Amino acid sequence: MSFFKRLRDLTMANLYALIEKAEDPVKMTDQYLRDMQADLEEAEKAVAAQIALEKKFKLLYEEQEALVKKRDEQAHLAAQAKNVDLARRALEEKKAAQQKMEEYKASYEQNKQAADNLREKLAEMRKQINELKHKRETLVARVNAAKAQKNINKAMSGFDANTAMAGLKRMEEKALQLEAEAEASGDVYKKETSLDEEIAKLNRDQEIEDELAALMKKYEG
Repeated sequence: MSFFKRLRDLTMANLYALIEKAEDPVKMTDQYLRDMQADLEEAEKAVAAQIALEKKFKLLYEEQEALVKKRDEQAHLAAQAKNVDLARRALEEKKAAQQKMEEYKASYEQNKQAADNLREKLAEMRKQINELKHKRETLVARVNAAKAQKNINKAMSGFDANTAMAGLKRMEEKALQLEAEAEASGDVYKKETSLDEEIAKLNRDQEIEDELAALMKKYEG
């Protein structure tokens, strides 16, 4: 199968190295996963066919094994009954069944070994697919983190800390200016109020002076 050849030609370590160098490692990993999944399905069919052969020859072997035992028992029964011809016939069929049994046994063992090898390769394929799936999740997380960092760097590239600080300083100066103007306007208001009070006081003092002068004039003589 094609994937078994790739297993020999390309180790998972080399595969990971190729993925790491790819322009789009996630896309490349997905492609490898699709290829491996297709090969896995192909391998599963091959393993199923091989297991079917294994079971077929096992059944044939067991049938002949049972027939050998049966003909042996029949040969003994015929011999006990002093039936030479029947005993000979049973032994002849026992020998033929034994030959077939040995042939089927060899085919069964051969096909079982092949099926076991395919099972191991199939298990290895599934293991490597799971490893690659895990690798993909790690790659996705890394790619997303890199994209996020790239976006942050792009946003930060248009941000000038010195300009921002200068702007903040200007805002602070403007605030101080507004505060000073507010305080100055309060002082003007206070002065205007004091002027009114002082004029009113002058009026009150003049009234007293006028009354005092009239009083003093009254008693001059």
